[in-house]
Amino acid sequence: MQFPQVGSEPARRYNTQLLNAVVLYVGAQAIAYIRSKGQTPNMTTIAHSSHMDIFQNFTVDFDYEGRYLFFNAIANQLRYPNSHTHYFSCCLLYLFAEANSEAIQEQITRMLLERLIVNRPHPWGLLITFIELIKNPVYKFWSHEFVHCAPEIEKLFASVAHSCVAEKTAGGEVAE
Repeated sequence: MQFPQVGSEPARRYNTQLLNAVVLYVGAQAIAYIRSKGQTPNMTTIAHSSHMDIFQNFTVDFDYEGRYLFFNAIANQLRYPNSHTHYFSCCLLYLFAEANSEAIQEQITRMLLERLIVNRPHPWGLLITFIELIKNPVYKFWSHEFVHCAPEIEKLFASVAHSCVAEKTAGGEVAE
């Protein structure tokens, strides 16, 4: 699938508003479809669906800039506790787990990290997604080479991870 590009100069090639709208629309349709089957969004119900196929095709077919904008469009939906946020959190985690290259996993991590190193408060969904990524052994986050490429990077990840886990604990546990 070819996504419409608006120009040839860097940072202006993709129609960001359209990409954000497509991500929101596909996610809303996916949630409605999952609910129509009497289910709730989770890693099992989002996998192997036409909605996830669209997102996976974006991940594979876009160049670096397009993927970055796409992942940011998903992260824009990581807000307060609700099924919408949970769906998009599962999407990012699924895309990370199913990525066919470590470069894609690194790009997802970079996008999350960029949002977490800015001043607080952080959206609940963003924190939950990052904490799940670093704590759940399924994602093997700490075994990726990009986490250990330099001592400064490793220290940054450890610091942000500690800060996020401490922030979640201080705010109390929220049931999903």
